Amino acid sequence: MDRTSFLVDDLDTADRYKLTTGLIVPRPIGWIGTTSVDGVPNLAPYSFFNAVATNPPVLMFSTGVFGGVIKDSLQNIRDTGEFTASLVDHDLAVAMNDSSATLTPDVDEFEKTGLTAVEFGQVNAPGVEEAKAIIECKAVHEVQFGDPDGLHHAITFGEVLAFHIDSDVLDGTRIDPAELDALGRLAGTDYATTRDRFRLDRPD
Repeated sequence: MDRTSFLVDDLDTADRYKLTTGLIVPRPIGWIGTTSVDGVPNLAPYSFFNAVATNPPVLMFSTGVFGGVIKDSLQNIRDTGEFTASLVDHDLAVAMNDSSATLTPDVDEFEKTGLTAVEFGQVNAPGVEEAKAIIECKAVHEVQFGDPDGLHHAITFGEVLAFHIDSDVLDGTRIDPAELDALGRLAGTDYATTRDRFRLDRPD
């Protein structure tokens, strides 16, 4: 096998991004819902998102900070300590993409994209009513990587307080991945779904 090697110190920011997002695929999308201190709902998708623990369940998502500009999701979580993560399925792909536009903090992305904000009462943060699964979380930790004066990343860890799942997706507490039809991010503007899969039995 002929390999090309890249030393990170020799790469610029754009190439580091392209290699990371091209290799770590597919990445689940956390559609993060928050509320500002002024009561304005906010919704934005993050593909640097995943589960990191199950007892208790803990999720993480990462947002970039450049030039000191903090995205609304992160600012709202720092202010309130609460958020939701709605899962994006194929039918919601366009609305998810539309909600990624950079808007001012006074804009309600739910209203802008024609989605319905819903709250379940464990946190004061909205989820996407049209999503097949919504997870309520309280923020428990934040870690930062990178250049504090340039591009860096803030990783928020959220302890799950409740799962709210479409009954058609469930068999007890097992999830049907084809019915969930979750979207995963590839590189650039490409995505994949959870409809195609195969099974491997674990070794004894």
